[in-house]
Amino acid sequence: MDNAAQYPDKPLAHYSQVLKDPQKKAIQAAYSQFLSGRELKARYGQKLMVAAIARTLGGIAQDSSGARDAEKTDGEHICVVEGGTGTGKTVAYLLAAIPLAEASDKTLVVSTATVALQEQLVHKDLPEVAQYSGLQFDISLAKGRGRYLCLSKLDQLLSSFSPDTQTFNMGLYPDEQPQQPDEAGVKLYRSMADQLASGAWDGDRDNWPDTIAAADWSHITTDHRQCSGRRCQHVSKCSFFRARESLGKARVIVANHDLLMADLALGGGAILPPPEESIYVLDEAHHLPEKALSHFSHHSRIGASSGWLDQANKNLAQVLAEIGDGGDLDRCGEQLPAAMASAKQGLEQMWPLIEQICEFEDRRGPAASARYRFDGGLVPEPLMQLAEKLREEFDQLHDLLGKMLQTVQRLLEDPYSPVPEVDLQRWYPVLGSWHGRAEANLLLWASYARADEAGSVPRARWVTLVERGGGIDFEVCCSPILAGDTLNHSLWRRCYGAVLTSATLTALGRFDRLKMRAGTPDSATYLVVPSPFDFSRATLQVPASAVDAGDSDRHTDAVVRALPQILEASAGALVLFSSRRQMETVCEALPDDWRQRILMQGQKSRRQLLEMHREVVDSGGHSVLFGLASFAEGLDLPGAYCRHVVVAKLPFSVPDDPIEAALAEWVQTRGGNPFMQITVPDAALKLVQACGRLLRTEVDSGTVTLLDRRIVSRRYGRAMLDSLPPFSRHIE
Repeated sequence: MDNAAQYPDKPLAHYSQVLKDPQKKAIQAAYSQFLSGRELKARYGQKLMVAAIARTLGGIAQDSSGARDAEKTDGEHICVVEGGTGTGKTVAYLLAAIPLAEASDKTLVVSTATVALQEQLVHKDLPEVAQYSGLQFDISLAKGRGRYLCLSKLDQLLSSFSPDTQTFNMGLYPDEQPQQPDEAGVKLYRSMADQLASGAWDGDRDNWPDTIAAADWSHITTDHRQCSGRRCQHVSKCSFFRARESLGKARVIVANHDLLMADLALGGGAILPPPEESIYVLDEAHHLPEKALSHFSHHSRIGASSGWLDQANKNLAQVLAEIGDGGDLDRCGEQLPAAMASAKQGLEQMWPLIEQICEFEDRRGPAASARYRFDGGLVPEPLMQLAEKLREEFDQLHDLLGKMLQTVQRLLEDPYSPVPEVDLQRWYPVLGSWHGRAEANLLLWASYARADEAGSVPRARWVTLVERGGGIDFEVCCSPILAGDTLNHSLWRRCYGAVLTSATLTALGRFDRLKMRAGTPDSATYLVVPSPFDFSRATLQVPASAVDAGDSDRHTDAVVRALPQILEASAGALVLFSSRRQMETVCEALPDDWRQRILMQGQKSRRQLLEMHREVVDSGGHSVLFGLASFAEGLDLPGAYCRHVVVAKLPFSVPDDPIEAALAEWVQTRGGNPFMQITVPDAALKLVQACGRLLRTEVDSGTVTLLDRRIVSRRYGRAMLDSLPPFSRHIE
């Protein structure tokens, strides 16, 4: 097992020899006190995890200023720990990292992939650690601006509302323009204003007593481009800035991967503390690479961007009429119409060129899935030349709008400003939105205007055909194919320390997949800790009826025949499919009495399906959940709620994702085997996640059934089988 180190059975102190004595005692005391207070027994895997994290973070060398000495701890400041359900990972990393964050005077940033775990940390895990461990620390929950009300927007909306009042589009594309608030919407906003004034609500969307529709919320929230920050007249009452101020006082900050990536994309330290001043714990770390790719990709729609430039040009006269200052604003504003017209002309030239180059088979009907990917990320010379022209034009537009924003900021700070503050505050978000759109186009076309450096990992570049207002549009996209370089540059090299943990970090028993996708260094600590579960309580079976899923029709028929036989005795069961088509076909083909047992993903919300499933099992009935990939992760159905997990087909990804296709192409050009290096490890990790739905507590038992014969007939299948937990096996 490459780098998946297993510690021998030695006491915690053995692995803490690099720790200073006060730190070692603080961790040991906190751990012992927590276990005693909660009346828990120490778990071997949890002890190993505490030791590994303590050794890694406690061994970080500091320079005279207290910063990490990069030369002495190059990569050794990172700890990667895989621990299955029941290990107690959260308690382990909190009890090890909090005392060391205190000792090094750094902020502990705990980042998760899901809202559920974030809420569990804030409302359950951290309060319990504080209550029972003897550790003293402040906690703060970090969210982006988009989760908070913008008082300036609410004020403008309520003060200017009438049926004839025009509202300006703050979406990225004109297609996204929100509907004018109706009477019910205005009533909601007035209620919000009242609740804010009385102190009954803090402006946090998640703390409003009812669900707020996305369309209603879009009118009254903002982003960093549209926010005038400390210059806003409402800053003293701003929900976002009040929450942000609490971050500076907290030793422990709970965030999520999206917010962390957004912060790094802004250079780090814009929302969260700077990486250099932070120790990160990245829970559910297997999601980190995909989150990074999403935040460091670029895209723009040709038709929508052209329409935006037209609309912005029409609004410009009103902007200058209301906030013209006779100086920089007017000078830049006078140059904007020509810059916008030039950029629009370039986009109009790009449209026929894309039509000519990209081979879309069907231009009629729904076209959201139609894509054209540039092989090797190589863009044809004519498109590259026009992209360079667009880069120059959007660079000029970005520069002019940036200067206008800076001027508005100065005027907002000037007590003798010739422009009324109310007008500056009204138009600042509009200019900020325009500036953001210009930058998005600038970054995209800059990527298309230059070929990737020789020897570097190429970027994926593709065009997607999308529907727009009854017609079509071209969405031009680019993305890194691996997040490793980005994360290494923005996070691993800069942070004081980091811990990555999840139940699924290895694939086929190795950390190679994580290293490739997340860029974690070879010199980091890699560890797989044992689960407290007795896997002999569960059986993994491959029945004789299982057929090779490569023959889809024959396989579907075999699944239909097998399910009633293997699930007859199970009160609660979960059947996982790799395609919606097969899931629906199997459901329709089952006998009527069996269809009545089935709750299928898509029929209702996930929460509703799970509630219905539990109610049926609690009443003594039989319930079978049919789900796709999203049901293979994060689903917690202990005990009788899930005694049987059926995996209909090995979870190989459909090769239609342009980033994954570009990655496979790159691996092949380097002499590798994309199937064995990418497809199989990815499927193995997903299979482990699927099997992980069975045992959720130490007393659970049940069966995992694989209905794909390839798990035993193919060499890669055998490797995947051997990477699963050590269930008792019954293979026919």
